[in-house]
Amino acid sequence: MTANLGSTVFDQLTNKLSGVFDGLRRRGALSEIDVAEALREVRLALLDADVALPVVKDFIAKVRERAVGAEVLDSVSPGQQVVKIVHDVMIDALGGAGAVPINLTAVAPIPILMVGLQGSGKTTTSGKIALRLMQRMRKKVLLASLDTQRPAAQLQLQQLAERAGVASLPIIAGQTPLEIARRAMDTGRREVFDVVILDTAGRLSINQELMDEVRAIREATNPAETLLVVDAMTGQDAVNTARAFNEALGITGIVMTRMDGDARGGAALSMRAITGAPIKLTGSGEKLDALEDFHPERVAGRILGMGDVVGLVEKAAETLDQEEAEKLAKKMAKGTFDLEDYASQLKQISKMGSMSSILGMLPGAGKIQQQLEAAGGANIDKKVLGRQAAIISSMTKAERRTPDIIKASRKKRIAAGSGTTVQEVNKLLKNFDDMSEMMKRMKKLGQKGLMRQGLSALMPKGMQGGGGGRRPF
Repeated sequence: MTANLGSTVFDQLTNKLSGVFDGLRRRGALSEIDVAEALREVRLALLDADVALPVVKDFIAKVRERAVGAEVLDSVSPGQQVVKIVHDVMIDALGGAGAVPINLTAVAPIPILMVGLQGSGKTTTSGKIALRLMQRMRKKVLLASLDTQRPAAQLQLQQLAERAGVASLPIIAGQTPLEIARRAMDTGRREVFDVVILDTAGRLSINQELMDEVRAIREATNPAETLLVVDAMTGQDAVNTARAFNEALGITGIVMTRMDGDARGGAALSMRAITGAPIKLTGSGEKLDALEDFHPERVAGRILGMGDVVGLVEKAAETLDQEEAEKLAKKMAKGTFDLEDYASQLKQISKMGSMSSILGMLPGAGKIQQQLEAAGGANIDKKVLGRQAAIISSMTKAERRTPDIIKASRKKRIAAGSGTTVQEVNKLLKNFDDMSEMMKRMKKLGQKGLMRQGLSALMPKGMQGGGGGRRPF
């Protein structure tokens, strides 16, 4: 799943491409000049997002080759056809359809070599992968720190192993990284571990000493995976790092960290083309479970404003209380949705992460998100969700069940009780009214109507028709 990508690292690129494609969709027919102009805008957007120049050239050439064909220019919806072509080419650029799993098809103990520069998040990622293999695949994992360069690096990995509930190789002072690697593999064989994760030392920059050390460890352990950990926030530097490690070692996969930052996203789009190795996992945050599979088709959909509904469903299945969700759905269908239900919904939503990350997973939600923010109708901030929950908690049961009775004096009491203002109480009541109206529209439209008209059909009347919806191909 790629929960945080659309609302963070690719935001800038998504907004620019949405503008280009909205212009194409509005045209009834396309000439080659229209396509050329659109591709020029796409090229500028990709370069601005820090995508490597050779990758941009190849990307645009592939799109142009398919887009100027008669089947596009003469099609019923040529603009939509161009978007589909860009989508398909972007999936290829990101690594093709489907996530690429960690390779565990080797004789146990399976060595996984973690490489990268200092500060890339390599040690934390080693702990995350260990937890993931233990929880999801029931593997017995041994973590071993080969980092004798950085003070307390071995202790840090030992503490991460304790948090993850996996074993770590006992620390013996004075051993070289190569000696530690050999001891780790011996321990793995002797104590019947399934996987041994070897966390190598990084340097502040690439140098011969680092590459020689890692190459010697790789030759001694013959890893099933050599995973390069790179920081997405470093942009082109991440691409240069990947190129250097790949040329020296032949990496088998990439883990991109800090994907929840506000980087331009170009590094992710460049990695596969530059190294030939797939991005296998992405990390966001320090929590040990903050590691996700990289699905190129979902990421491409998020970048192009088509959402990631599959990812949203997976995230919901992982975090939401199914019984509570079913009860809410029934009440919504009957039109008996009240503020108690709204509070329950806020609680469920907060479990899934920020509202912006959830909205980013809905088709065409980028525009809706901007419209909501511009209208002041929904501040998509987790603190606001907390304040809204506090306001509802300060209401009586009767007020929660019949919001219409909440007039001026009640609003003052509720604001005082929740430590908020009357304006914030008013805003919550308006949000509730908007959501109730949305539920009614959803019921009236039905599934077919929603697919045909897109999400914009659910928006308040003054905000409809903004092109937010995305019709399926």
